[in-house]
Amino acid sequence: MAEFTSGNAALKQKFVSEIGKAYEEVGFVTVKNHAICDDFIVDLYKYVQQFFSLPLEKKKQYEIPGLAGQRGYTSFGKEHAKGSDAPDLKEFFQYGQKSDGSEYVPEEYPENVQVSEISSFNPTFEKACRSFEESGRRLLQAIALYLNLDEFYFDGFIKNGNSILRAIHYPPITHEPKSAIRAEQHKDINLITLLVGASADGLEILTKQNQWVGVTSLPEQIVVKVGDMLQRLTNNKLRSTMHRVVNPPRELWYPSRFSIPFFLHPKGNMSLACLESCITEVNPKNYDDATAGQYLDERLREIGLKK
Repeated sequence: MAEFTSGNAALKQKFVSEIGKAYEEVGFVTVKNHAICDDFIVDLYKYVQQFFSLPLEKKKQYEIPGLAGQRGYTSFGKEHAKGSDAPDLKEFFQYGQKSDGSEYVPEEYPENVQVSEISSFNPTFEKACRSFEESGRRLLQAIALYLNLDEFYFDGFIKNGNSILRAIHYPPITHEPKSAIRAEQHKDINLITLLVGASADGLEILTKQNQWVGVTSLPEQIVVKVGDMLQRLTNNKLRSTMHRVVNPPRELWYPSRFSIPFFLHPKGNMSLACLESCITEVNPKNYDDATAGQYLDERLREIGLKK
């Protein structure tokens, strides 16, 4: 990211070309110099682990019916991947963006759930959302330039967008599992996902050669992957990569696994109609027109969070 923000036109173009090519060929990149400091990430994981250590009856107080898992706690086994009936082996807590009031839509911006047992939990999540959105905004500026759009094409769509910070807990494995998968293979719904580390290995991506490959970000790096909304907008020019979380070897069954992805969403009224520049004779239009809100609603129903 330092190349993109350096003020040097050649370095900026180098970053744009490299990230665009990676998203066409793979769909995942790791990025450093992203302005989210490691000390802050350590604090974020600390409060997440404290929350999931609470007794189940305490956590379930934060599971609010009717929010489709978009705010607060979602208990173990509620979500499944699109096309799969098997529940993922996880519980999670979601914290959403706060609208600045200029475009407040109650259906898109339900109130965040306040965790009373951990005083720093909500302020830390709020700060994290702002930091991730800023890093995501700059990454989308580079993507816009790669697509020959105005550099700030996405800025107005993601301001007050329905982005989500999700803290995930994969509990220890206590007996022989029915499946080797903690989270079944899936693609993300949103524009891009930013993922800071994880407390254990397990994330794998499916390559174009149809092979599963482990992905681990090094210290001071974040994983950034393309979501289905961006793939849809670019008519498959940029790839939303299939990924999953697998169980560890038996000797590592006991420790929990924690992961904190930030799903960067646009406002619900953003059109995901394929960009004209991405439609060619070789690559004709692959998707019907839809807004981001319509597509999100469809996908939440497919994965079992919305009825």
